[in-house]
Amino acid sequence: MTPAPNTINTICSQICLPRLCGSVLFISDDFSRLFNTFRCPLGNFLENLTRYNTKFSAPKNIIEKIILNKSINKENYELIHTEEKIENEDSPLFAAKRGKNTSMWLAIESVKNKLSDIVLSAGNTGALFVIAKLNLNMIENIDKPALSGLWPNKTGMNVVLDLGANIECNEKNLIDFSLMGSALYRALFDNETPKVALLNIGSEKLKGNTVIKNTFQKLNNSNHPIYEFHGYIEGNHIMDGKVNVIVTDGFTGNVALKTAEGTANFIASELKQALTSSVVGKLSTLLNIRNLNKFKKKLDPRYYNGAILLGLDSPVIKSHGGTDLVGFANSLKVCEKIVKGKLIEKIKENIN
Repeated sequence: MTPAPNTINTICSQICLPRLCGSVLFISDDFSRLFNTFRCPLGNFLENLTRYNTKFSAPKNIIEKIILNKSINKENYELIHTEEKIENEDSPLFAAKRGKNTSMWLAIESVKNKLSDIVLSAGNTGALFVIAKLNLNMIENIDKPALSGLWPNKTGMNVVLDLGANIECNEKNLIDFSLMGSALYRALFDNETPKVALLNIGSEKLKGNTVIKNTFQKLNNSNHPIYEFHGYIEGNHIMDGKVNVIVTDGFTGNVALKTAEGTANFIASELKQALTSSVVGKLSTLLNIRNLNKFKKKLDPRYYNGAILLGLDSPVIKSHGGTDLVGFANSLKVCEKIVKGKLIEKIKENIN
Protein backbone atom coordinates (compact mmCIF):
# COMPACT_ATOMS: atom_id res chain seq x y z
CA MET A 1 0.00 0.00 0.00
CA THR A 2 1.55 3.30 -1.07
CA PRO A 3 1.27 6.08 1.52
CA ALA A 4 -0.52 9.24 0.51
CA PRO A 5 1.74 12.21 -0.31
CA ASN A 6 2.71 14.63 2.47
CA THR A 7 1.79 12.16 5.17
CA ILE A 8 3.76 10.62 7.98
CA ASN A 9 4.30 6.88 8.23
CA THR A 10 4.29 5.77 11.85
CA ILE A 11 5.01 2.27 12.99
CA CYS A 12 3.68 1.40 16.45
CA SER A 13 4.90 -1.90 17.84
CA GLN A 14 4.02 -3.91 20.94
CA ILE A 15 1.20 -2.48 23.06
CA CYS A 16 1.00 0.98 21.58
CA LEU A 17 -2.11 2.98 20.95
CA PRO A 18 -3.08 3.57 17.30
CA ARG A 19 -4.12 7.19 17.33
CA LEU A 20 -3.39 10.73 16.21
CA CYS A 21 -0.29 10.53 14.05
CA GLY A 22 0.78 8.93 10.85
CA SER A 23 -0.30 7.35 7.64
CA VAL A 24 0.93 3.89 8.65
CA LEU A 25 0.27 2.66 12.18
CA PHE A 26 1.72 -0.72 13.13
CA ILE A 27 -0.38 -2.38 15.83
CA SER A 28 0.81 -5.48 17.66
CA ASP A 29 -0.92 -8.71 18.46
CA ASP A 30 -2.15 -8.48 22.06
CA PHE A 31 -5.37 -6.57 21.45
CA SER A 32 -7.26 -8.01 24.39
CA ARG A 33 -4.67 -6.79 26.90
CA LEU A 34 -4.30 -3.46 25.12
CA PHE A 35 -7.94 -2.49 25.13
CA ASN A 36 -8.70 -4.00 28.53
CA THR A 37 -5.93 -1.79 29.87
CA PHE A 38 -7.26 1.38 28.27
CA ARG A 39 -10.96 0.54 28.58
CA CYS A 40 -11.30 1.69 25.01
CA PRO A 41 -13.74 0.04 22.56
CA LEU A 42 -11.58 -1.15 19.70
CA GLY A 43 -14.28 -0.66 17.09
CA ASN A 44 -14.84 2.99 18.01
CA PHE A 45 -11.12 3.47 18.08
CA LEU A 46 -10.65 2.07 14.59
CA GLU A 47 -13.32 4.37 13.19
CA ASN A 48 -11.07 7.33 14.06
CA LEU A 49 -8.26 5.98 11.85
CA THR A 50 -9.89 6.70 8.50
CA ARG A 51 -7.56 9.66 7.85
CA TYR A 52 -4.51 7.36 8.03
CA ASN A 53 -3.11 4.39 6.17
CA THR A 54 -2.91 1.83 8.97
CA LYS A 55 -1.07 -1.46 9.32
CA PHE A 56 -2.47 -3.84 11.91
CA SER A 57 -0.17 -6.61 13.09
CA ALA A 58 -2.38 -9.12 14.87
CA PRO A 59 -3.99 -12.56 14.70
CA LYS A 60 -6.52 -12.18 11.89
CA ASN A 61 -9.28 -13.94 13.78
CA ILE A 62 -9.21 -11.19 16.42
CA ILE A 63 -9.07 -8.06 14.33
CA GLU A 64 -11.12 -9.06 11.28
CA LYS A 65 -14.24 -9.70 13.36
CA ILE A 66 -14.09 -6.15 14.67
CA ILE A 67 -13.19 -4.45 11.40
CA LEU A 68 -15.89 -6.23 9.39
CA ASN A 69 -18.59 -4.86 11.69
CA LYS A 70 -17.43 -1.27 11.28
CA SER A 71 -17.72 1.17 8.42
CA ILE A 72 -13.97 1.54 7.95
CA ASN A 73 -12.54 2.35 4.54
CA LYS A 74 -10.54 -0.70 3.44
CA GLU A 75 -8.17 1.58 1.55
CA ASN A 76 -6.95 2.91 4.88
CA TYR A 77 -5.66 -0.22 6.52
CA GLU A 78 -3.61 -3.34 5.91
CA LEU A 79 -3.71 -6.40 8.16
CA ILE A 80 -0.40 -8.16 8.80
CA HIS A 81 -0.84 -11.49 10.53
CA THR A 82 1.60 -12.19 13.38
CA GLU A 83 1.38 -14.74 16.16
CA GLU A 84 4.72 -14.17 17.87
CA LYS A 85 5.42 -11.33 20.27
CA ILE A 86 8.19 -10.13 22.54
CA GLU A 87 7.21 -10.25 26.19
CA ASN A 88 8.35 -7.66 28.71
CA GLU A 89 10.15 -10.43 30.62
CA ASP A 90 12.26 -11.52 27.61
CA SER A 91 15.95 -10.66 27.70
CA PRO A 92 17.18 -8.45 24.83
CA LEU A 93 19.35 -11.28 23.49
CA PHE A 94 16.48 -13.76 23.58
CA ALA A 95 14.17 -11.25 21.90
CA ALA A 96 16.73 -10.60 19.15
CA LYS A 97 17.10 -14.33 18.43
CA ARG A 98 13.39 -15.07 18.18
CA GLY A 99 12.12 -11.68 17.08
CA LYS A 100 12.08 -11.75 13.28
CA ASN A 101 8.37 -12.54 13.10
CA THR A 102 7.27 -10.18 15.87
CA SER A 103 5.65 -6.79 15.41
CA MET A 104 8.67 -5.05 16.96
CA TRP A 105 11.10 -6.54 14.47
CA LEU A 106 8.72 -5.85 11.55
CA ALA A 107 8.36 -2.26 12.74
CA ILE A 108 12.13 -1.67 12.75
CA GLU A 109 12.45 -3.36 9.37
CA SER A 110 9.77 -1.08 8.01
CA VAL A 111 11.76 2.09 8.72
CA LYS A 112 14.95 0.36 7.62
CA ASN A 113 13.37 -0.32 4.23
CA LYS A 114 11.91 3.22 4.06
CA LEU A 115 8.34 1.96 4.19
CA SER A 116 7.75 4.06 7.27
CA ASP A 117 9.25 7.18 8.77
CA ILE A 118 9.28 6.45 12.49
CA VAL A 119 8.87 3.66 15.04
CA LEU A 120 6.90 3.98 18.26
CA SER A 121 6.98 1.11 20.75
CA ALA A 122 5.66 0.60 24.27
CA GLY A 123 7.17 -2.85 24.54
CA ASN A 124 10.34 -4.31 26.03
CA THR A 125 12.85 -1.44 26.18
CA GLY A 126 16.02 -3.53 26.02
CA ALA A 127 14.67 -5.61 23.16
CA LEU A 128 13.69 -2.51 21.22
CA PHE A 129 17.16 -1.01 21.52
CA VAL A 130 18.94 -4.23 20.57
CA ILE A 131 16.68 -4.89 17.58
CA ALA A 132 17.04 -1.27 16.46
CA LYS A 133 20.84 -1.46 16.71
CA LEU A 134 20.90 -4.74 14.79
CA ASN A 135 18.78 -3.44 11.93
CA LEU A 136 19.52 0.27 11.66
CA ASN A 137 22.79 2.01 10.89
CA MET A 138 24.34 4.67 13.07
CA ILE A 139 24.44 8.17 11.60
CA GLU A 140 27.91 8.78 10.21
CA ASN A 141 30.38 10.12 12.81
CA ILE A 142 28.04 9.27 15.72
CA ASP A 143 29.64 6.62 17.95
CA LYS A 144 26.83 5.89 20.42
CA PRO A 145 23.06 6.33 20.43
CA ALA A 146 21.51 8.33 23.26
CA LEU A 147 18.11 8.08 24.91
CA SER A 148 16.54 11.51 25.26
CA GLY A 149 13.39 12.70 26.96
CA LEU A 150 11.25 15.80 27.41
CA TRP A 151 11.06 17.47 30.84
CA PRO A 152 8.95 20.46 31.81
CA ASN A 153 10.57 23.64 33.05
CA LYS A 154 9.30 27.03 34.20
CA THR A 155 9.23 28.49 30.70
CA GLY A 156 8.56 25.50 28.45
CA MET A 157 10.36 22.21 27.84
CA ASN A 158 13.83 20.69 28.23
CA VAL A 159 15.44 17.98 26.15
CA VAL A 160 17.54 15.80 28.49
CA LEU A 161 19.98 13.13 27.32
CA ASP A 162 21.37 10.51 27.86
CA LEU A 163 18.73 8.85 30.07
CA GLY A 164 20.26 5.40 30.28
CA ALA A 165 21.53 4.08 26.95
CA ASN A 166 25.22 4.57 27.87
CA ILE A 167 26.58 4.14 31.39
CA GLU A 168 29.97 5.58 30.43
CA CYS A 169 30.67 8.35 27.92
CA ASN A 170 33.74 10.17 26.64
CA GLU A 171 34.08 13.76 25.49
CA LYS A 172 33.08 13.03 21.89
CA ASN A 173 29.94 11.21 23.02
CA LEU A 174 28.81 14.17 25.11
CA ILE A 175 29.54 16.60 22.29
CA ASP A 176 27.53 14.40 19.91
CA PHE A 177 24.70 14.33 22.46
CA SER A 178 24.76 18.13 22.55
CA LEU A 179 24.32 18.30 18.81
CA MET A 180 21.66 15.58 18.64
CA GLY A 181 19.72 17.05 21.54
CA SER A 182 19.84 20.48 19.90
CA ALA A 183 18.61 19.03 16.60
CA LEU A 184 15.75 17.33 18.46
CA TYR A 185 14.81 20.58 20.21
CA ARG A 186 14.81 22.47 16.91
CA ALA A 187 12.69 19.75 15.28
CA LEU A 188 10.13 19.84 18.10
CA PHE A 189 9.98 23.59 18.59
CA ASP A 190 10.14 25.14 15.13
CA ASN A 191 13.86 25.70 14.75
CA GLU A 192 14.22 27.72 17.95
CA THR A 193 17.92 27.97 18.87
CA PRO A 194 18.47 25.82 21.98
CA LYS A 195 20.66 26.66 24.95
CA VAL A 196 22.87 23.70 25.93
CA ALA A 197 24.31 22.93 29.36
CA LEU A 198 26.31 20.07 30.87
CA LEU A 199 24.85 18.49 34.02
CA ASN A 200 27.50 18.72 36.74
CA ILE A 201 27.97 18.74 40.52
CA GLY A 202 28.57 22.49 40.48
CA SER A 203 28.59 25.51 38.19
CA GLU A 204 32.27 26.37 38.77
CA LYS A 205 34.69 25.53 35.95
CA LEU A 206 36.98 23.50 38.25
CA LYS A 207 34.24 21.08 39.35
CA GLY A 208 33.47 17.75 37.71
CA ASN A 209 35.47 14.78 36.46
CA THR A 210 38.00 14.88 33.65
CA VAL A 211 35.50 13.97 30.93
CA ILE A 212 33.08 16.71 31.98
CA LYS A 213 35.80 19.37 32.20
CA ASN A 214 37.30 18.43 28.82
CA THR A 215 33.84 18.45 27.23
CA PHE A 216 33.20 21.90 28.72
CA GLN A 217 36.37 23.26 27.14
CA LYS A 218 35.54 21.85 23.71
CA LEU A 219 31.93 23.01 23.73
CA ASN A 220 32.92 26.43 25.05
CA ASN A 221 35.36 26.86 22.17
CA SER A 222 33.20 25.35 19.43
CA ASN A 223 30.76 28.23 18.73
CA HIS A 224 28.44 25.82 16.91
CA PRO A 225 25.66 27.49 14.85
CA ILE A 226 22.94 25.01 15.88
CA TYR A 227 23.06 25.83 19.62
CA GLU A 228 24.33 28.23 22.29
CA PHE A 229 26.50 26.70 25.01
CA HIS A 230 25.71 27.90 28.54
CA GLY A 231 28.26 25.97 30.61
CA TYR A 232 27.34 23.78 33.58
CA ILE A 233 23.99 23.26 35.25
CA GLU A 234 23.31 21.64 38.61
CA GLY A 235 20.49 19.20 39.24
CA ASN A 236 18.44 21.69 41.28
CA HIS A 237 18.33 24.10 38.32
CA ILE A 238 17.25 21.64 35.60
CA MET A 239 13.69 22.98 35.60
CA ASP A 240 14.52 26.69 35.89
CA GLY A 241 14.07 27.18 32.13
CA LYS A 242 17.34 29.03 31.58
CA VAL A 243 18.59 26.28 29.23
CA ASN A 244 16.75 23.91 26.87
CA VAL A 245 19.12 20.97 26.29
CA ILE A 246 20.80 19.22 29.22
CA VAL A 247 23.56 16.75 28.46
CA THR A 248 24.95 14.00 30.69
CA ASP A 249 26.02 10.34 30.65
CA GLY A 250 23.38 7.62 30.85
CA PHE A 251 24.05 6.66 34.46
CA THR A 252 23.67 10.18 35.82
CA GLY A 253 20.77 10.94 33.49
CA ASN A 254 18.80 7.89 34.54
CA VAL A 255 19.31 8.64 38.24
CA ALA A 256 18.16 12.22 37.64
CA LEU A 257 15.12 10.99 35.71
CA LYS A 258 13.99 8.53 38.39
CA THR A 259 14.60 11.12 41.11
CA ALA A 260 12.49 13.71 39.27
CA GLU A 261 9.68 11.20 38.68
CA GLY A 262 9.69 10.16 42.32
CA THR A 263 9.70 13.76 43.52
CA ALA A 264 6.78 14.67 41.25
CA ASN A 265 4.77 11.67 42.46
CA PHE A 266 5.54 12.53 46.09
CA ILE A 267 4.43 16.14 45.68
CA ALA A 268 1.22 15.15 43.90
CA SER A 269 0.41 12.51 46.52
CA GLU A 270 1.06 14.79 49.48
CA LEU A 271 -0.90 17.65 47.93
CA LYS A 272 -3.86 15.36 47.29
CA GLN A 273 -3.73 14.12 50.87
CA ALA A 274 -3.63 17.66 52.25
CA LEU A 275 -6.53 18.85 50.10
CA THR A 276 -8.86 15.90 50.76
CA SER A 277 -8.24 15.17 54.45
CA SER A 278 -10.56 17.87 55.81
CA VAL A 279 -13.70 19.81 54.94
CA VAL A 280 -11.68 23.03 54.64
CA GLY A 281 -9.24 21.33 52.29
CA LYS A 282 -12.04 20.03 50.08
CA LEU A 283 -13.66 23.46 49.94
CA SER A 284 -10.31 25.00 49.03
CA THR A 285 -9.96 22.42 46.27
CA LEU A 286 -13.33 23.38 44.78
CA LEU A 287 -12.45 27.07 44.85
CA ASN A 288 -9.08 26.49 43.14
CA ILE A 289 -9.98 23.58 40.86
CA ARG A 290 -8.82 25.31 37.66
CA ASN A 291 -5.38 26.22 39.02
CA LEU A 292 -4.99 22.78 40.61
CA ASN A 293 -5.73 21.11 37.28
CA LYS A 294 -3.02 23.23 35.64
CA PHE A 295 -0.60 22.25 38.40
CA LYS A 296 -1.54 18.57 38.05
CA LYS A 297 -1.00 18.65 34.30
CA LYS A 298 2.42 20.26 34.74
CA LEU A 299 3.53 17.33 36.93
CA ASP A 300 1.75 14.59 34.96
CA PRO A 301 4.38 12.40 33.22
CA ARG A 302 1.83 11.31 30.60
CA TYR A 303 2.17 14.72 28.95
CA TYR A 304 5.91 14.17 28.46
CA ASN A 305 5.70 10.52 27.41
CA GLY A 306 7.95 9.36 24.62
CA ALA A 307 11.72 8.87 24.92
CA ILE A 308 13.66 9.28 21.67
CA LEU A 309 16.58 7.04 20.71
CA LEU A 310 18.95 9.39 18.86
CA GLY A 311 21.95 8.49 16.71
CA LEU A 312 20.39 5.88 14.43
CA ASP A 313 19.58 6.75 10.83
CA SER A 314 15.85 6.36 11.51
CA PRO A 315 13.98 7.73 14.55
CA VAL A 316 12.86 5.25 17.22
CA ILE A 317 10.50 6.36 20.01
CA LYS A 318 9.93 4.46 23.26
CA SER A 319 6.67 5.01 25.11
CA HIS A 320 6.22 3.99 28.73
CA GLY A 321 4.53 0.59 28.77
CA GLY A 322 2.33 1.49 31.72
CA THR A 323 0.86 4.69 30.31
CA ASP A 324 -2.72 5.26 29.16
CA LEU A 325 -4.58 6.95 26.30
CA VAL A 326 -3.21 10.38 27.18
CA GLY A 327 0.37 9.15 27.35
CA PHE A 328 0.22 7.34 24.02
CA ALA A 329 -1.46 10.28 22.37
CA ASN A 330 1.41 12.53 23.46
CA SER A 331 3.98 10.01 22.21
CA LEU A 332 2.32 10.14 18.82
CA LYS A 333 2.41 13.93 18.85
CA VAL A 334 6.17 13.68 19.44
CA CYS A 335 6.42 11.32 16.45
CA GLU A 336 4.57 13.78 14.25
CA LYS A 337 6.79 16.70 15.25
CA ILE A 338 9.98 14.68 14.76
CA VAL A 339 9.07 13.67 11.23
CA LYS A 340 7.74 17.07 10.20
CA GLY A 341 10.74 18.74 11.82
CA LYS A 342 13.16 16.55 9.81
CA LEU A 343 15.15 15.46 12.86
CA ILE A 344 17.48 12.98 11.13
CA GLU A 345 18.29 15.47 8.38
CA LYS A 346 19.13 18.14 10.98
CA ILE A 347 21.54 15.80 12.77
CA LYS A 348 23.25 14.73 9.54
CA GLU A 349 23.65 18.33 8.38
CA ASN A 350 25.39 19.44 11.57
CA ILE A 351 27.47 16.46 12.72
CA ASN A 352 31.21 16.89 12.23
